[in-house]
Amino acid sequence: MTDALLNILDHEFADPALLRRALLHRSAAPTGDLGYERLEFLGDRVLGLVVTDMLMAAFPAEDEGALARRLAGLVRRETLADAARGLGLGSFIRLSRSEEEYGGRDNETILADVCEAIIGALYQDGGLEAARGFIQRHWAERLAAAVEPPRDAKTALQEWAQGRGLPLPVYRMASRTGPDHAPEFTVSVEVQGQAPVEGTGPSKRLAEQVAAACLIQRIDTDD
Repeated sequence: MTDALLNILDHEFADPALLRRALLHRSAAPTGDLGYERLEFLGDRVLGLVVTDMLMAAFPAEDEGALARRLAGLVRRETLADAARGLGLGSFIRLSRSEEEYGGRDNETILADVCEAIIGALYQDGGLEAARGFIQRHWAERLAAAVEPPRDAKTALQEWAQGRGLPLPVYRMASRTGPDHAPEFTVSVEVQGQAPVEGTGPSKRLAEQVAAACLIQRIDTDD
């Protein structure tokens, strides 16, 4: 553990082993050791709680649907990976040589997982306030950046299709991977006249939203 990392996290660990565990990818762990996965599982729940609390305070007039769309955007894998890159966490992850050669230090999924694991480690070492402080420092600007809640991509795509007299979008499950505590769903969406597009997410519903958003983006670019 380096002083540089402790400065980044702004927390002095009473139990440094928690932080070492949060940075341990399964590929570099002893056989049968899950590495950071249990802390990741915990950190995911802590992040959701704290960000929800922040949203409730920041947008007191918004309904559950708008808050849910904001929450989904703030806790999605891409947002976590972006936060991890901004903090330079990739250089501290313990990976096997093969995983590192394969680009693991900049792998979006690994970066997102480690970010959640660190939140879990902060929670276990310093309680909710330690985790809350980290999340507030690195999510406050992201939360404030969107004046309007993210648009429901599935609704927008449906309206686009209906406006052109096309059948409704068709969603199909492509795959489900990952452990039971952190599954990843891949869903494809197709609209008549458009090639299918896939999206991934921690639930089927969110994967559908990502797929719809990707197709809308492609349609807008083509137009």
